Amino acid sequence: MALVIGSKAPDFILPSTNGHSFQLNKDLKDKACVLYFYPKDFTQGCTKEACEFRDHFSYFDNLDIDIIGISRDDIKTHERFKNKLHLPFELLSDSEETVTKKYKASVPLLGITRRITYLLDKDHNVAAVYENMLGASKHIQQMVKEVKS
Repeated sequence: MALVIGSKAPDFILPSTNGHSFQLNKDLKDKACVLYFYPKDFTQGCTKEACEFRDHFSYFDNLDIDIIGISRDDIKTHERFKNKLHLPFELLSDSEETVTKKYKASVPLLGITRRITYLLDKDHNVAAVYENMLGASKHIQQMVKEVKS
């Protein structure tokens, strides 16, 4: 079960593909964002999902909404994934699953990350959430729909 709409999103610090540590409440202070959790770089579904976010990046950028991808992959793998797909947004490494667990995106018994996407408002309250493990391309469609409404 995902975080509840209207609840405060947990703050966190994770390594980023920009070479620095990313902290939600510091780096995106007073800024809305899309946080999407995904299982693994270079897999078919995750590649499709990342490309969908890449291809719709300008829509969110024009609204001053950042996109951040989070998985358990290490930074070196994230950097290769980001470069290969020409992703214009940062990927964060949650190798210890601390943030994944806080955002209820972990499947403990299987050791995988749920495919779950959060839209956070400028105060970092959960404005929308979409969870669908198999519908990788539906995540961006749902976030566009939520932003428009």
